Amino acid sequence: MHMKTIFLIFSLALAGLTVEAQRDTTALFGRWDLTVHAPGRDFPCWLEVCRSGSRFMVGRFVGAGGSSRPISRINLENGKMRFSIPPQWENEDRNLEVEGSLQGDSLVGTLVTPSGETLNWVGTRAPALKRQGEPLWGTPVTLFNGRDLSGWHIAGKTNQWVVEDGILRSPRPGSNIITDQKFTDFKLHIEFRYPRSGNSGVYLRGRYEVQIEDEEGGFVQPNEVISAVYGFLPPVEPASKGPGVWQTYDITLVGRLVTIVFNGKTVICRSEIPGITGGALDSHEGEPGPIFLQGDHRAIEYRNIVLTPAK
Repeated sequence: MHMKTIFLIFSLALAGLTVEAQRDTTALFGRWDLTVHAPGRDFPCWLEVCRSGSRFMVGRFVGAGGSSRPISRINLENGKMRFSIPPQWENEDRNLEVEGSLQGDSLVGTLVTPSGETLNWVGTRAPALKRQGEPLWGTPVTLFNGRDLSGWHIAGKTNQWVVEDGILRSPRPGSNIITDQKFTDFKLHIEFRYPRSGNSGVYLRGRYEVQIEDEEGGFVQPNEVISAVYGFLPPVEPASKGPGVWQTYDITLVGRLVTIVFNGKTVICRSEIPGITGGALDSHEGEPGPIFLQGDHRAIEYRNIVLTPAK
């Protein structure tokens, strides 16, 4: 066979492999809602895969807790995706190791935790949650009646939440508390007061945490400060009154677009929430979800919780 013919055949074969590799890579691009199967329970995670330049893949990952973490490189070989990221809040020094492959419309794989536990997971493409037109608002619903815990349930084994003088109090770390009702798009008004070193959060649809934290006494990442959508969206300016003072959030969530007015200042305006934040109840982003209040970190107080749902 002539050398030019051999070279042409080789070039065509290489081009075919390159196209196939690009096709495999392209199929991974986007956001994925993951469900991890652990003994006795499932927990949610989130993954974003995107291109860096023309040759490499990078991304972001959200685990069961903590905030969004960057993935410096995602490798793809023989149809299998792999990446490794350092621990965040875990005590161990070992990296989190993740691998997966496409199976139909799903992404399926395993992860090895920093403690060495190997768990299976399955991922589905995250929905766009785009809405057509502006919402029509319904009748406001008072979520907390100021007398008792009617309409709420706890997520842990013991309940530390109490109602005193019209205030919903968590005097010490314990269980999170969740509304019985679930919602899709809404406007939420909520007032809160935290002590020095306080730490809590308001979860929208049970999946997206709007941070509450006393920032005095240490450095906090801009997307983890009070009024941030934890790990994703930083506020454009500070508006906190500090510990020991009643403060307000007025939050509008339509699809993925969130607006947060903190103590009368618009600190986040119609910004897209990319995916679930650490501590989410589940990763089923296309479904309605509850409001839940974090009570497993520090003491916190809430009052005047009113939600206006979209029709």
